[in-house]
Amino acid sequence: MGIVAAIGVLLPFPFYYFLWTNPQAWVNLCGRSRDPSKVMAQVSHFLKLLQFISLYSVSSSLSWPPPFYFWPLFGFGQFLNFRVYQLLGEAGTYYGVRFGKIIPWVTQFPFGVIRDPQYVGSVMSLVACLAWFPFQYILLWCLGYLFISFVESKEDPATRAKPLA
Repeated sequence: MGIVAAIGVLLPFPFYYFLWTNPQAWVNLCGRSRDPSKVMAQVSHFLKLLQFISLYSVSSSLSWPPPFYFWPLFGFGQFLNFRVYQLLGEAGTYYGVRFGKIIPWVTQFPFGVIRDPQYVGSVMSLVACLAWFPFQYILLWCLGYLFISFVESKEDPATRAKPLA
């Protein structure tokens, strides 16, 4: 396994862990003029780009058409991701509640039916790409989602950030 590619695949997870466990530090770093969820989204998108570049660097081939299992896995996985973002918005998706924002509780599908639907959708999308990328990198990325899902399941409301006045 290429160590640089493995690090690239895992890049976002220490960032997410830090923000989840130290939300006040992030709010303070963002200051009064920047929305911490928006800044998190921007950094996360950059880290996602680095993940894709890392994965692409170890691809076996990007042959077309994809295997039969690609379309249902990738399609439903992306549907879950888009639906989560549609229901929660940027602040709900990017730790707004941890940064002291009031985020309404959502019960529409997929919430209440699938636990951690965004991570389930992401894992489905990654598994769909197994024909193109080595198993160990897909597994590593999926383990990152499993890890951060576990971290996020242990939320203590007392550790939420206080918005800057």
